Amino acid sequence: MKKTGSQILLECLQLEGVDTVFGYPGGAVINIYDDLVDYPSIKHVLTRHEQAAVHAADGYARATGKVGVAIATSGPGATNTVTGIATAYMDSIPLVVITGQVPTPLIGNDAFQEADMVGITRPITKHNYLVKDIRDLARIVKQAFYIARTGRPGPVLIDLPKDVQVASCKFEYPEKVELRGYKPTYTGNPRQIAKAARMILGAKKPVIYVGGGATLADCGPELLELSEALRAPVTTTLMGMASYPGSHDLSLGMLGMHGTYYANMAVTHADLLIAVGARFDDRVTGKIDTFAPNAKIIHVDIDPTSIKKNVRVDLPIVGDLKQVLQVLIRKLHEEGDGVRELAQRNAEWLAEIAAWKEKHPLTYTPSDSEIKPQLVIEKLSEMLREDAIITTEVGQHQMWTAQFFRFKQPRTFLTSGGLGTMGYGLPAALGAQMAFSDRQVIDISGDGSFQMNSQELATLVQYQLPVKIIILNNNYLGMVRQWQQLFFERNYSQTPLEVPIDFVKLAEAYGARGFQASRPEEVEAVLRQGLETPGPVIMEFKVAREENVLPMVPAGRSIHEMVLAS
Repeated sequence: MKKTGSQILLECLQLEGVDTVFGYPGGAVINIYDDLVDYPSIKHVLTRHEQAAVHAADGYARATGKVGVAIATSGPGATNTVTGIATAYMDSIPLVVITGQVPTPLIGNDAFQEADMVGITRPITKHNYLVKDIRDLARIVKQAFYIARTGRPGPVLIDLPKDVQVASCKFEYPEKVELRGYKPTYTGNPRQIAKAARMILGAKKPVIYVGGGATLADCGPELLELSEALRAPVTTTLMGMASYPGSHDLSLGMLGMHGTYYANMAVTHADLLIAVGARFDDRVTGKIDTFAPNAKIIHVDIDPTSIKKNVRVDLPIVGDLKQVLQVLIRKLHEEGDGVRELAQRNAEWLAEIAAWKEKHPLTYTPSDSEIKPQLVIEKLSEMLREDAIITTEVGQHQMWTAQFFRFKQPRTFLTSGGLGTMGYGLPAALGAQMAFSDRQVIDISGDGSFQMNSQELATLVQYQLPVKIIILNNNYLGMVRQWQQLFFERNYSQTPLEVPIDFVKLAEAYGARGFQASRPEEVEAVLRQGLETPGPVIMEFKVAREENVLPMVPAGRSIHEMVLAS
């Protein structure tokens, strides 16, 4: 039976198991939306902005591990997706973004609402397609999902001209994908894994360094088993946080620019660094030539281009993290006495780290008169179930969340790491809540970031998604203000947010509920009231205006050169 291009697209989504898409209609995708009503198994979520649609698909993907899907029309609708695509690309999130395009005869003629999306998104997608022939459409969609989810995941864009959507042909969906130039490596080299085992058994001060790849590979159980067998401390990047329990006695928390003192000191003094799914980002390493100066480095990653990209590596292992760690653990257990000896030997190393923890714990100075933002995060962490999903925007609140919230389960911390996208958290929470209607989803935000995509309150209300929004309101663009205080002689140029926003009234204007706290003794009551109130809720906390995120490693400095107090 012949089907139109828009029908073929929707058939393909259905066959790929897509149950939710996020989007915003327009003339260049109107045929897709016209046919969408005939596919009740695909739930469509109407966001209020195309950027938010992609962030929502991203949040859905991070929370579930499945490919997120977003749809936007041509021209400005398509270009509005760019920030969301770049966010997903930097954090290796599997997305398929479908954009409408003007009819193929008009491409290149500056037609109404035409934009070269293939050219625009080439640097920020894992791959992209311009569909010129309807007979290629099913194959392209199959390839797009395969590329998005395999190897190092990432976003794939399909640009679909209007005339291809209305054309028709016989529908046949390929059974498998064969791409000659794309063959991800999943099985780690056994000789390299054996070498890694020998290096680990010979170490005196090992540290396991975990990045976002560990979350994507769902290798949390293997990390826990490895660290406990070796009694080796574990530090994570921002993206890797929830893949290892923050409450575990071997957890060092986050390392890097706003990492813990003891994580940064442990990496600086380590003699072996086992890097798992991390890319040695500059926010982690600080000054490159002084990063882990005494350590041999084992680097495990599914993406061979990430290995040796930023730092020297003594032993590279390319492969799926879960598979590599399983083999490595078996190799280590074959050396039973060696593992036990290492675990016993590491007691001295852990004692050294414990001294650093005692000397400079992750803490803040409480106040009786003003709300410290760290207090809000601590109380929230105590009150939520372990499977609660936390999203954040970007700024000081993001770092306080990373420092003071104790994540215990994988895929419960959704944040923009690589691109650092303000406005990410609210639509990401929307996407996560669509995936898990029975779980608590909380967006932690600053007053600056929240206003980047605050229109998505309407989406929450329309679909009655019970997302809870916590706004740490200091009436500043806080992170920039902090830099201005510490490094620019308090020249607060364009960082005060002079117009005070009544976020309670804003919530009510959208049909949501709002609560506010301005004193420390009100924090717990407002949190409890907000969490127990049905539907979407804003909880605004008027926090200390010039509180800083500390520790902090100044730009260009070594990670052991931390500012510990302002």
